[in-house]
Amino acid sequence: MAATAANEHTVLQFAAPSSATTTPILTARIHPLVIFNVCDCFVRRPDSAERVIGTLLGSILPDGTVDIRNSYAVPHNESSDQVAVDIDYHHNMLASHLKVNPKEIIVGWYSTGLGVNGGSALIHDFYAREVTNPIHLTVDTGFTNGVGAIKAFVSSNLSLGDRQLAAQFQEVPVDLRMVEAERVGYDVLKATAVDKLPNDMEGMELTMERLLTLINDVYKYVDSVVEGRTPPDTNIGRFIADAVASLPKLPPQVFDNLVNDSLQDQLLLLYLSSITRTQLSLAEKLNTAAQML
Repeated sequence: MAATAANEHTVLQFAAPSSATTTPILTARIHPLVIFNVCDCFVRRPDSAERVIGTLLGSILPDGTVDIRNSYAVPHNESSDQVAVDIDYHHNMLASHLKVNPKEIIVGWYSTGLGVNGGSALIHDFYAREVTNPIHLTVDTGFTNGVGAIKAFVSSNLSLGDRQLAAQFQEVPVDLRMVEAERVGYDVLKATAVDKLPNDMEGMELTMERLLTLINDVYKYVDSVVEGRTPPDTNIGRFIADAVASLPKLPPQVFDNLVNDSLQDQLLLLYLSSITRTQLSLAEKLNTAAQML
């Protein structure tokens, strides 16, 4: 637990409750687009800004899970004694998003950095007037402990009579949902040092190696169950059966031809996109030369 005082606000930050508790726990389900948006806004921030904040959009699922699917940055100024948020910009951006996705609502707000502070309590008070029980998402873009930690909090006020004593931020579990392609991008993003992004062929090679490793793990598990070394699990068995049933029942030669045709189509698309970029670059240079003449 950490306590920080600012603007006459005391902030209490608590770790996530143990999984052994029997009381229902609020969960924040985060789509990777939100994390990418947060990191992009942090890179594009003004030089004088130490962190960026923004609004989280999504929905509340029937089981109470907060599904966070989208976000946008909100300009703000923050000092040791005050916080100013551009409310008009926030409302204009919200109206624009609702025109495209009318089913999305405000579910909370985000900030970069590790944990919460006194300024976070003031900003959270503003979002608490926009939506009931907002989620506060923090993304450690500074890799404070060598890891880009992603945490979610809910807040409640601790009062004594009419006097507010502190703002209590309780950490809640985070469920980061992503497909394999998004996982590759996220792994590159969270690395503290990256020499270069993998090209298409390197990405395909890494994916195939990972797929081969997973298949070998399944083989070992099935052999272990058949030989009696591992107790069988019906849920895992159904999952493996569904995965095998999803494969097309084709002769090996026909399946190889389909894979090769798909690979050729992808290579053709790469070639056409390369030609398009070359033509655009050439047209831009010719247009620039024509304007200079």
